[in-house]
Formats: sequence, structure tokens, C-alpha cells
Amino acid sequence: MPHYFLKLNPSRPTFAQDMTPEERAIMLQHVAYWTDLMNKGLVVVFGPVMDPKEVYGIGVVEVDSEEQLNELIKNDPATNINRYEHYLMRAVVPPK
Repeated sequence: MPHYFLKLNPSRPTFAQDMTPEERAIMLQHVAYWTDLMNKGLVVVFGPVMDPKEVYGIGVVEVDSEEQLNELIKNDPATNINRYEHYLMRAVVPPK
């Protein structure tokens, strides 16, 4: 199955520090959404990256197709306030 690297780019560099209550609620839904997908075996890893320039999210997913990936992204509540990039991974070393 193909693996994809996802990067969730914040709507502004200070997003992680100054989220509004509404944005924080959406991000909590975002975490619940990806946790559910992880429990279903579609997500290998996900979480925030504490880059000093700007905090952003990453994930690695294992899906049947790019179409399935696009559907997962489309259904993420955070898509309404942030922007995704995704890239196909050519070689993935499986866990032991």
C-alpha cells in the first residue's frame, strides 16, 4: 500500500500560540479525527512539529490510493482553517 507524508501548514505563523477558542475546538476535533484513523490502521504517526519558525503538523498514512488520501484530508475539520501538503513516499521501512 502507498504511504504518504502529510504536512499541515497553519493559517499564520503564530497559530499554535494564539488560536481562538473556535480554532482550538476545531484542532481538538482534528486530533480526534486522526486518532480514530490511527486506530483503524490508516495512520502510522501524526503530531505537531515544534519548529521555532512556526509549529506545523505532520503525518504518515498508509492508504489504498491518493484518492483515499484526498478524501481523508477533505474530511479533516482542520482543513477549514489550515492547508495540507502531501507527498508520496517511495520507500518505507516497516516496523520490526
